[in-house]
Amino acid sequence: MSPGATFDAGGLIALDRNQRAAIALIARATEIGARITVPATALAQAMRRPERQVRVARLVRQPTTDVVPLDRVDATGVGRLLHASSTSDIVDAHVVLCARRAGQQVVTSDPDDLRRLDRRLKVVIV
Repeated sequence: MSPGATFDAGGLIALDRNQRAAIALIARATEIGARITVPATALAQAMRRPERQVRVARLVRQPTTDVVPLDRVDATGVGRLLHASSTSDIVDAHVVLCARRAGQQVVTSDPDDLRRLDRRLKVVIV
């Protein structure tokens, strides 16, 4: 695993709610210069009132944060992952795909859904 973390929607919501674990993880990543990955699909799921979600908006603007779009290549990978796992959540599959590619753990509030897609996935529960 490389340093850093991939945030799913639950992780972003935890940050938005000022939950200590999410704040500490980002602080530690900043200290060591680790990357934070935010799949655009997870951002779309979590970002409901951008004018009030200051912590999330600040995170995605940081130079060490990568917001990953769901492009043609990733869309195909997501479809394949959904087929292989017999699941249907596009956002969760995109999170898993991004975390795998970055070699990162996933910050989540719902590890069970992610583990249905990849049992070996490293998670931090917030």
